[in-house]
Amino acid sequence: MSPVRGKAPAAASGQVRIVGGRWRNTRLQVPELPGLRPTSDRVRETLFNWLMPKLPGARVLDLFAGSGALGLEAVSRGAAFAQLVERDPQLVAALRGVVGRLGAGAQVEVIAGDALQWLGSAPPARADVVFLDPPFAAGLWEQVIERLPRHLADDAWLYVEAPVGAALQLPVEWQLRREGSTREVAYALYRRAAATLRGDMNATEPA
Repeated sequence: MSPVRGKAPAAASGQVRIVGGRWRNTRLQVPELPGLRPTSDRVRETLFNWLMPKLPGARVLDLFAGSGALGLEAVSRGAAFAQLVERDPQLVAALRGVVGRLGAGAQVEVIAGDALQWLGSAPPARADVVFLDPPFAAGLWEQVIERLPRHLADDAWLYVEAPVGAALQLPVEWQLRREGSTREVAYALYRRAAATLRGDMNATEPA
């Protein structure tokens, strides 16, 4: 994710790794920026276990991409395409470097820009999975979620990270499916209610 302004957790060690799929154990260099807090290996393993039935062929949107670990992990595990949105120039350069090193230019687009502005101005998309892990101190969750619908598939999945104890209010169209926490971070997976209304739920989706 993008840098967190304020308290700097101990997770920023200079590297994260892709934990599964064709790029498994690939190390991603993380620039030493104050407060940068990549999603931990353990949390990503849990998340992608939840998402595994949905990933093959999916289109992914990784907002506040930071190290790119979420979006790149999704493609490593079978997603067809990922857009990684990041505004910090140093992080953008690092993302483009790893995409080139992996030969992933046809499957991963790195977008240099502010996520909120991009959501408001970019052409409509049909993302199947969205990762939302903004700087905690900025309090951007609700603003981002308000701008998401035009970029989503009807049955999209939304992954959210927030501080433990944060009282996030998501619109009623989002149904909570899974959640967990560490000492500092709460994480949850939601699905758009439109999928239920169409009656397309099936036994292979994340419970």
